[in-house]
Amino acid sequence: MSDPIIVSAVFGHEDAAALDGLRRAHFPPERNHLAAHLTLFHHLPPSVGDELKHRLSQLTRGVDSPQAWLGSVMSLGRGTAFRVESPELEAIRADLADAFAPLLTPQDRAGWRPHVTIQNKVAPAEAKALQAKLSADFRRRPLRIKGLASWWYRGGPWEQHSLHNFA
Repeated sequence: MSDPIIVSAVFGHEDAAALDGLRRAHFPPERNHLAAHLTLFHHLPPSVGDELKHRLSQLTRGVDSPQAWLGSVMSLGRGTAFRVESPELEAIRADLADAFAPLLTPQDRAGWRPHVTIQNKVAPAEAKALQAKLSADFRRRPLRIKGLASWWYRGGPWEQHSLHNFA
């Protein structure tokens, strides 16, 4: 199997539902094939599948959920996202990045800007309008991270490879 593996954080139910609702409302429907997500790695080789499952299990089993917040509204140029703040999640990602360093793609080596995309690939004016609307009453708020997951990327919706919940 040559399909790459993606790693993401898994949101708590209420946060997932709220973020998915925003995504359904603002993401171009013909491009919206995924639930709202927070990607930690975009492309790991399939050869690390078993080791990745083991590492994700070690990082979550019996461990409290990392504290995280939706920190601000973020421009993607032709889209809109919420910036995610979580030193604990950043440490988890750094640990995994160290473990898989020689295998990381340039995108995954380039540094991590944790965010949840709400809208993408729209006209810049449309993106700016949504950013203004979301920013008007935005308040930094907690974001529940309930686990970590890995996914096969096969050109369309992701197929689950493994799921690991925090305590």
